[in-house]
Amino acid sequence: MRLLIAEDDALLRAGLELLLQGEGFEVVGSADNAEDLLAAFEPGSADGAVLDVRMPPSFTNEGLRAALELRSLVPDFPVLVLSAYVEDRYASRLLASGAQGVGYLLKERVGNVGEFVDGLRRVLAGGTVMDPEVIAQLFSRRSTRDPVRSLTPREFEVLGLVAEGLGNTEIARTISVSETAVSKHIGNIFAKLGLSPSDTGHRRVLATLAYLRS
Repeated sequence: MRLLIAEDDALLRAGLELLLQGEGFEVVGSADNAEDLLAAFEPGSADGAVLDVRMPPSFTNEGLRAALELRSLVPDFPVLVLSAYVEDRYASRLLASGAQGVGYLLKERVGNVGEFVDGLRRVLAGGTVMDPEVIAQLFSRRSTRDPVRSLTPREFEVLGLVAEGLGNTEIARTISVSETAVSKHIGNIFAKLGLSPSDTGHRRVLATLAYLRS
């Protein structure tokens, strides 16, 4: 798989390149700012991109805006945002751009290399990978009338895992409950959010992201 990298920290950028190459990826473009990356991008030249959020010149949300631009040039172009921050406005727009091939991970919460590479592969395959903290922060910034506030703590926890793309078996193992209990929680979640439950993980993530952009 051919990847683009946009990261202003030279050491981290070099480390990402070595890591990804060691995992069998081909880094076809690397830049320390979003503008240069976009200028060099041509549809069909890469299979996905890993981008930092805050890069030159303003160090605010350049990476997220670049991710949106890439997906406007190539619909559903896989992008994994790797950042130390949650940028509400553009993060919501990125999620609203579609549930296919989107990832948002917080650097400090990436537990190990295996988890990061696995998440990247899921994004490149058209899946969605969301850090639970990103989901929590986006939810917490919504109106007090937001129906997510009607969820119980356990339902909120399950929703975060659903948004990460986990299946019922993985969720049950993660929170140490039965799959039957997970199914019941998911049914309650979608009922409270006014969304139709689905048996497939991808559709559940799509429904979660549809709620985020509401």
